[in-house]
Amino acid sequence: MSSLHGPGWPDAFAALPYARFWNPVLAPLPERALRALERGARPLPSLPGLAASRATLLDPAADSVSGYGFDDKGRMHVAIDIDMPGVTPAMIDWWFGWHGDRAAKYRLWHPEAHVSAAWLKAPPAGGVGRARYIGQTSIVDEYIGSRRLNGSIRFVPPAQLGFTNPSLKDDQVATVICARTGPADAPVDVGWLAHAVLATSGGSVMRSRFWFGGEHVAGRGGPGGALAALMASRILRLTESDARALLIHCAEEMQHLAGFLPALHADFRDDPVDLPSAA
Repeated sequence: MSSLHGPGWPDAFAALPYARFWNPVLAPLPERALRALERGARPLPSLPGLAASRATLLDPAADSVSGYGFDDKGRMHVAIDIDMPGVTPAMIDWWFGWHGDRAAKYRLWHPEAHVSAAWLKAPPAGGVGRARYIGQTSIVDEYIGSRRLNGSIRFVPPAQLGFTNPSLKDDQVATVICARTGPADAPVDVGWLAHAVLATSGGSVMRSRFWFGGEHVAGRGGPGGALAALMASRILRLTESDARALLIHCAEEMQHLAGFLPALHADFRDDPVDLPSAA
């Protein structure tokens, strides 16, 4: 295990009980991501939109899709599939409920790019997994490529995004993390994300999808939000550089997470107590 004193892990965090899971060394990008980057931008219609994904994202027989595309209307789609050996869908639900209250936990996930995470409002006491994160908003500070972003991730029930597959009733079989995303400092959402996790013989595969811009832009909180959405729709022009950076970031963080999540989950899944420290 690498030193606890690497980038993004202050000395003060070294005494935390999960500090042993800190590893500042990222593995090389998986082959799917490398192929997608080598191919370059794809025509937007060749990537699964939100409507098509409702039918295919939770279908084990559906083809793997990795790539990115954008158009002159400000829309951008990114798709990346990541194999997660030893990880179950239930572990992913647990992780999304567990990590959101401490910067140190968030930094475990991507040691180079993640800075901090905090809940906008405290989740219900005693909740774990889906009960802890669905309906909550995570405020994150992170780098996507070289750009530092302060974002809002508002988790919603899968059914709100149209995912009603019966497999979601069993978190050992499948789960899908669904959220609205946008800047933390403006009342506007600029896109959707969905991380579908399907059990396989050796663990799981995560199918991550991002839909930004165009019809996916919407305001929050009344007239101010509507005005912010109108402005965002006019000025938001996501580029190939943005798409590539997001694909790389997602591939890195999910692959890195798979490397330590089974052991972390085994050690902390039954611990209901949040640490009092702001770390």
